[in-house]
Amino acid sequence: NEYVGVGCGIMDQFASSVGNRAGAILLDCRSLEHERVRIPLERVALVVCDTGAPRRLHGSAYNDRRASCERIVELLSGRGAPVRALRDADEELLGSLAGLADPVDLRRAEHVVREDERVLETVAALEVGDLETVGRLFAESHASLRDLFEVSSSELDALVETALAVPGVVAARMTGAGFGGCTVNLVRHEALPALERAVGTTYRRRTGRVPRVLVVEPAAGAGLVGPGLVA
Repeated sequence: NEYVGVGCGIMDQFASSVGNRAGAILLDCRSLEHERVRIPLERVALVVCDTGAPRRLHGSAYNDRRASCERIVELLSGRGAPVRALRDADEELLGSLAGLADPVDLRRAEHVVREDERVLETVAALEVGDLETVGRLFAESHASLRDLFEVSSSELDALVETALAVPGVVAARMTGAGFGGCTVNLVRHEALPALERAVGTTYRRRTGRVPRVLVVEPAAGAGLVGPGLVA
């Protein structure tokens, strides 16, 4: 946080240390409790699509959004609400700040509160193999990141739209901090060639960017490597 100048959290470091081959991780950033969440990789491939646009993330953009959330928390706690972070808030509490808080701050906080709910709904859907619901939640998440949190980009939006137009693409959304970078997708195996063609033609024609489509696999977290040791 101090050296780079970005007040980021612990997600990347945590995923690198406790990753699992079964799929995803549900992480509680307060307690550090975590659990494995299985992705049905026998039904869908996990695909990362690179926009070809360098991430334009800079400290002020990320820190500005974090500051928005912290101001809302301060207002809520100052009014007696038992809120230490936005995870303790709900939409009703946010509504109580109408006319009192900066509208931009409220929109950003609304994204976080709803996104927390979407995470739990996505975990529940994955547990029962309900990929249709996962796709809807991914779409809602991307729209919220674009419209409320305002961290998407024209390239990310075009890449998500291009992917979702391909039959067999179950889910697509931007991933990471935004302002460029990549999308994450769940794609039925037979649809992979069509997705690659669409990204290489439609997306490239819309943006002028040279994208990449990467079929990836979940991996175990970092470990010791050496004689007699297993990675």
